Amino acid sequence: MNSTFTFFCEPYQLIKIKLLFINSSMNNDSGKVIIYTDGACRGNPGPGGWGAVMIYGTKRKEINGYSSHTTNNVMELTAVIESLEALKRTCDIDLTTDSNYVKDGITKWIAGWKINGWKTANKKPVKNKELWIQLDELVQKHKISWNWVKGHSGDPLNELADSLANAAIDKKM
Repeated sequence: MNSTFTFFCEPYQLIKIKLLFINSSMNNDSGKVIIYTDGACRGNPGPGGWGAVMIYGTKRKEINGYSSHTTNNVMELTAVIESLEALKRTCDIDLTTDSNYVKDGITKWIAGWKINGWKTANKKPVKNKELWIQLDELVQKHKISWNWVKGHSGDPLNELADSLANAAIDKKM
């Protein structure tokens, strides 16, 4: 049964309510690992963080990390890489990112980059090549359904991943 509740409150309070709901009743009985990832950067380049929420059954794991000088795209890639590296076995995964760069890169562009010697369609070197190679190797170990969600649009798990990424930055600054 799906229920929709409308609360008349400030946006940050609504996010707190959504996160409380996630913390109290999130359950995944799909047999898949659900992963939401996000990267954040204060300045681009600048200090950055990444965050991921991983759910399997009734278990949830939240991970995040920091880099002192990076770009948003590097943090978006790192979030996905770190979440896949955290898995202990081959998994069926629903992975959601708010980064078209990551989703399109791994599902559309990477095959061409490899064929073209890690050059873009414009014959320029692929940025973040080492991370793309690492991600490509990790992806081969799993069955992944790639999903995109608009960032900062109210999706509670995307907002939580964003909060984890920003918390990593805040902890170091």
